[in-house]
Amino acid sequence: MARYVPDILSHRWVIISPQRLSRPEDETAGKKPKKCIFCPGNEHLTPPEVFRSGAGEKDKAGWKLRIFPNKYPITDYHEVIVHSPDCDSDIEELPVEHGQLILSAYRERYNFYRKNGQVLIFANHGIHAGASVTHPHSQLVVLPFQINLDTLTREPQNNIAFEEKHFVIYCPDFSQWPYELWIAPKKNGTVFGHITDEEIEVLAHILKRVLRRLKKIYERNQISSLPFGYNYYIYPKENWYLRVIPRFVQRAGFELGTGLSVNIVDPQRAADEFRAQ
Repeated sequence: MARYVPDILSHRWVIISPQRLSRPEDETAGKKPKKCIFCPGNEHLTPPEVFRSGAGEKDKAGWKLRIFPNKYPITDYHEVIVHSPDCDSDIEELPVEHGQLILSAYRERYNFYRKNGQVLIFANHGIHAGASVTHPHSQLVVLPFQINLDTLTREPQNNIAFEEKHFVIYCPDFSQWPYELWIAPKKNGTVFGHITDEEIEVLAHILKRVLRRLKKIYERNQISSLPFGYNYYIYPKENWYLRVIPRFVQRAGFELGTGLSVNIVDPQRAADEFRAQ
């Protein structure tokens, strides 16, 4: 089980989770294994599934999306959401309808756990972004209510890239990463579990659009030698948002030593570039 250790002075917490040491290392070193444990036909290599979309029997092929407990959990509730049977295509390449399937699964599992704690849904795309398995997937963890999360409350909507029905897409003045992007609902006072089917449809279009634009920005600017990668997470509390964090730069000693972020791209410029695509 995970152990939570508080820092009395800063009111921050550390999770002691030794089981994470056993995570697979083959793909973190940049080597794709001969057998992907997330691919169809290898369902027996994962824990029993707790949710699926698509045809077929439980823990058998035929699924479109599959969810099962993480074998190396950070917290006591920790799930893996395999986006699709396709080992190479993520949300930016998959059909929009499949993006809706992923977001609907997020809503389902968020609401399943919301009474157990703070439900954080996040994705690591690329080795540099923390993915230990390259097959596109995201994760869900549940943290106790008493844990003070360091996640940001919703930022003011400055540097708007564009707007769609129900959502504003913008690069906050406080952006900590180059080309950081937030997708926030226009409706206030809601949590992610309240999202409607119509809003999911719109959000799926937006998410695919911004990730495709982000990849074009990466290819055009090449601000570092790092491979394309990004993280995103859904804020777990009221006034939720989806935050996309491009992983185009490394964090170094200054940032780690001070807790300050150095953003080499002005958020207004970032918004202009997203708008111009």
